[in-house]
Amino acid sequence: ARSHREPPRALAGGFGDLGEIAEGDAVVHEEHGIGRYRGLKKLAVGTTSLLATTAVGATTPQLQEIDTLQLEYDGGTLYLPVYRLGEVQRYVGAEGHAPKLDKLGGVTWEATRSKVARHVRALAEELLQLYAQRSSLPGYPFPPADDSFRELEATFPFDETPDQAAAIDAVLGDMEAPRAMDRLVCGDVGYGKTEVALRAIFRAVQGGKQACVLAPTTVLVEQHFRTMAERFGGFPVNLGKLSRFQSKAEQIEVVKKLSDGKVDVVVGTHRLLSPDVRFKDLGLLVIDEEQRFGVAHKERIKKTKTQVDVLTLTATPIPRTLHLAMANLRDLSIIATPPADRRAVRTFVSRIDDVTIREAIERELGRGGQVFFITPTIGTMGARAVGAPRRLPNEDAPGKRIKPRDDDRSIEEWAAYLRGLVPAARIGIGHGGLSADELEKVMLGFVRGELDILIATTIVESGLDIPRANTMFVARADAFGLAQLYQLRGRIGRSKDRAYCYLLVPEPEHITEEARRRLETLQRFTELGAGFQIASQDLEIRGGGELLGAKQSGSIAAVGFDQYVKMLDSAVAELGGKPIHSAIDPELAIETPGFIPDDYVPDPGQRLELYKRLSAVESDDDLRDVMAEIIDRYGPTPPDVDLLGELMGVKAIARNMGVLALEISSTRVAVAVAEGNPHARALLATGWRRLPDGR
Repeated sequence: ARSHREPPRALAGGFGDLGEIAEGDAVVHEEHGIGRYRGLKKLAVGTTSLLATTAVGATTPQLQEIDTLQLEYDGGTLYLPVYRLGEVQRYVGAEGHAPKLDKLGGVTWEATRSKVARHVRALAEELLQLYAQRSSLPGYPFPPADDSFRELEATFPFDETPDQAAAIDAVLGDMEAPRAMDRLVCGDVGYGKTEVALRAIFRAVQGGKQACVLAPTTVLVEQHFRTMAERFGGFPVNLGKLSRFQSKAEQIEVVKKLSDGKVDVVVGTHRLLSPDVRFKDLGLLVIDEEQRFGVAHKERIKKTKTQVDVLTLTATPIPRTLHLAMANLRDLSIIATPPADRRAVRTFVSRIDDVTIREAIERELGRGGQVFFITPTIGTMGARAVGAPRRLPNEDAPGKRIKPRDDDRSIEEWAAYLRGLVPAARIGIGHGGLSADELEKVMLGFVRGELDILIATTIVESGLDIPRANTMFVARADAFGLAQLYQLRGRIGRSKDRAYCYLLVPEPEHITEEARRRLETLQRFTELGAGFQIASQDLEIRGGGELLGAKQSGSIAAVGFDQYVKMLDSAVAELGGKPIHSAIDPELAIETPGFIPDDYVPDPGQRLELYKRLSAVESDDDLRDVMAEIIDRYGPTPPDVDLLGELMGVKAIARNMGVLALEISSTRVAVAVAEGNPHARALLATGWRRLPDGR
């Protein structure tokens, strides 16, 4: 139902956030490049003047102990004061890619940046040109919403989330405009992208046009068709579906009705792109997960795009930084707020245990639910060829349970094992080795509730929406990439019922360090909307590849994702003739800079997070919010923390005024500003005086 709409909140956290950084992680410094974080280190530093002057009133340098980030570089170490954390971001590249450390001083870093900058500029030119072409395409301006549209809104059984409401408004606004729509809606799994599309489809039909929904798999076609039949029930909307799962006669009938205008909305696979499919008056094309279509199909989609309004849906998390950089290149809506009744998926990492697995399955089936059991391959992961046949010890006695010998089993052996554990369960097996018809029958059987347990490979990785399935096991979870694990876990927890995900792993000595960190990441980030946090760990899962193109992956890996996006943002602004705003973090020399004592916040990771947030404040309001949260979490602040907060407030003012350096001692305050700084005259007018060298 339509509820009062709050303005959408800003997305949480940039992806350069350091709060979750661990010792040994790679970081990127604005000036020195890629280094490695070696922990927080207390360092006694002198407050020698940054302004290099012997002016009267200069104080004798004193040693003060402050927290610093110890950053390892090729041939040297950089100790960065915590109040300069704005100069550093976590390095995020492709999983498994260990970046090469730069040399201190920035020589190697500058060479890398220059090379990447050329690629970024070329990309920005291409994207701007594409956007200009799309913007100039004439479109059909759909009429405003009428009473029947408001009736459809009223039948939505939930309150729209703020982000979902904003996406709906943006899409409907695009459709009413005289230019063709080309909008991408990105949302975490189960966050309501489909409802956004349904409103657009209904508006298109209201406007006398046909709508087409393109899905990558037959199972998704069935799912979308059922959803539309349910939502549009009682409204004059004629539905059709087109896929290989229908008979030849059924396909011919649907194609004819499309050309005659007797079908208002059709949902189908790439079969809809065939030459024999013609629409009487197509007005809207909805594309679900376009990246999963082949090259030839994408080319056909591109040709269709030039003629109608296009709405593309994706579950790939897109970082806010990239969202902002792409704001002038692509109409993009992000849904990051979860539905009100959604509960986080409880995630466990464990060894194979008969009792745990049996009890979890029986608990799920006992509440009328279903279970996913995911395996990495069809066969075993050993030397034997994947999918090669092997006779099972109990294949003639399905009621007899086999005890797993190890974690390296074929999909059929897992099925036999589960039949022994839970004999009453109806079990289906789905994998790429089956024929298309066999696979679709198994998947549809699970979707329709005719199976209790689906044992499958990663064919269930994305797209399936089965609210009854709320328990998942992933065998040999250490063999999956983080992106895969995240997408797999997203198949459950799509209703108000609590969902459980069990990541089954071998003995610790058989798990690589990289795999261990992947599993820890997934176990740590279980809260709703965690896709955006998980995305910061793995380039594969973020939307960069989808929006920027695979050819850019090398450049992203060279400088890290956040640096890459900053460079793209600057290139787009420059080519678009817009001013480039690059805030300068002022150098600081402070007699008593303040710090967060170890006995106040004992955990180094939490201290680092607070330092990062304090160094990023931009106004008094920001500072008050952060300090209030610190007091709420850790109690009354000691004097050193109060001093640090005051310093960060002064630094924010200095940054906003374009101050290059700031020195504060018991006898004077000195600032350095660039030539032409408009604030310089105002400073002098309030009693400030220039230093002997004219600054």
